[in-house]
Amino acid sequence: MTVYVDEVRDWTLIARARGLRHTHWCHLTADTETELHAFAARLGLKRAWYQRKGPTDYRWHYDVTPNKRALAVRYGAQEVDRRFVGQLMIRRQEERDGIEEGATVGPRCGNNPNVRLAPGDQQAVDEFKAYLKQRAAERPTPAA
Repeated sequence: MTVYVDEVRDWTLIARARGLRHTHWCHLTADTETELHAFAARLGLKRAWYQRKGPTDYRWHYDVTPNKRALAVRYGAQEVDRRFVGQLMIRRQEERDGIEEGATVGPRCGNNPNVRLAPGDQQAVDEFKAYLKQRAAERPTPAA
């Protein structure tokens, strides 16, 4: 089990729009939520700062400032880049959706015939295609 911290980024536009005090932060996540919460407690992070939008959200994490990031690294967090965090989130999504390891899951747009979409993603693509077809049928034909 490992705790990960990505690079600090400038989030000034988002911070100002939301009235946040800090403008630079990174993400702290882990292999398990239990491990993440234990590590966050060691850093002095409040549980209320934990970000998870619901029971099926696979993007759970804490945002941490540069000072807390440095402390996390001293405590043993593995430094990773955004791409690694993205891949970690994809693995969590695959586990949530019951997609077996090694199956090809790619862009969720549905236009790549070599990609097997998760059932929920496939349903969304099918519904969107049906909507486009219905819209095209309702459009008046141009006069000749």
